[in-house]
Amino acid sequence: MNTQQKDLSYFRLRLQELLNTSFPEKANDQKFIEQRSSWVANANESAFQAGNNIEQCEQYANYILFENLHFSKFDTIFQVICNEFDTIMADEELRPFALKMFSVCEPIFSSYELTDDFAYDYELDLLYTEITGTITIWIEENGLQ
Repeated sequence: MNTQQKDLSYFRLRLQELLNTSFPEKANDQKFIEQRSSWVANANESAFQAGNNIEQCEQYANYILFENLHFSKFDTIFQVICNEFDTIMADEELRPFALKMFSVCEPIFSSYELTDDFAYDYELDLLYTEITGTITIWIEENGLQ
């Protein structure tokens, strides 16, 4: 296996791990994963051949690999559930419930401009409150199921 193939596998695994954890809506998008991993492997190889040190190559690779993947809708929903609803369900139920609530809460995000820096934006508090309210209403109408 040549270096670029190893790099491609490495980057694919890193991206898949992030998607599985924080972007479940993209976790099965094989075209996205293959394309992004390929771009990163090619950029990493080019940066190295251009004489950049390993640390610089890794910075370039991470920039491409994680571009537009810093703010996670799922992580935000999961955080709300862990902070606000953890007393009404067992710890092992939190993530499955967050996955269920993802489709319920996803429309809320369209009212916000979600950039990689959104986690530091004052509007995050508004979003947090809106998600909390939506989940509260859903639980009142449907129970925890």
